Amino acid sequence: MIQRGFGRWTGGVALAGAIMMGAGATDVSATPLTPFRYEAQAQRHCPQDRVVWLDFRKGVYYRKGQKRYGQGFDGSFVCQTEARDGRYRRSLLGLR
Repeated sequence: MIQRGFGRWTGGVALAGAIMMGAGATDVSATPLTPFRYEAQAQRHCPQDRVVWLDFRKGVYYRKGQKRYGQGFDGSFVCQTEARDGRYRRSLLGLR
């Protein structure tokens, strides 16, 4: 009885996996996001781009000069282009 139930379960997983693999064939892959602990590290990684503070929990990024730039425990410094490609949005809070 245990083997029978297990067999049905794995068959369902295999079917779900095949559906996911087929659906993912046409999807666009995301650009990898490279988070850094320090601003200088991020600037060396992308010298031609602007460095932003990415708040992972809120899904937004802050530019230098904004109040929450570099603040919080749930964030990292990243390149602005990578943040945009990763579908993070710009925060309008505290623009100067």
